[in-house]
Amino acid sequence: MPQTLIETPIGPIGIRWDGETLIGVDLDPPGAGVEMASETMPPAIGLQLAAYFEKGSTGFDLPVVLDGTDFQQRVWAELSRIPSGETRTYGEIARQLGSAPRAVGQACRANPCPIVVPCHRVVAVDGLGGFSGDTSGRKLAVKRWLLSHEARQPRPCSRDAFESGSLPEYPGGLIPDAL
Repeated sequence: MPQTLIETPIGPIGIRWDGETLIGVDLDPPGAGVEMASETMPPAIGLQLAAYFEKGSTGFDLPVVLDGTDFQQRVWAELSRIPSGETRTYGEIARQLGSAPRAVGQACRANPCPIVVPCHRVVAVDGLGGFSGDTSGRKLAVKRWLLSHEARQPRPCSRDAFESGSLPEYPGGLIPDAL
């Protein structure tokens, strides 16, 4: 399956596809030694991701294959219904699905296409929670950036909240430290 790295405001992300279908988005792609695609990424994938990062557009209508269990599929479908600029807690989604918050968190962690399937919009009842299996560090800074980028976070903070110097500051210097 072809893959490539694209540069974004949150650093390089890995993109995998099959034909015109998005297969995966890797927020922490491996470095050297990754075999890059000899073919060009489908234009729709590049254009829609560029629109998200450049303009905040969240109107993804890409064909996506989400390979997971029935429960994971239900969670990912629920995530896709969370509007940009809004969040839901793990507990809220768990109640809707008749499950437990921890199970929802595990399904979010297994999401093969973060950003497109917006697992970053799911938060803990007392703050951000984790992101892609990380409860601190770079990935949590990425979650803060994505939520801020969607322009709905009420509490800005300074650059000191960034835990990784590799991430650029959000325009205007606003990166929320918690919800």
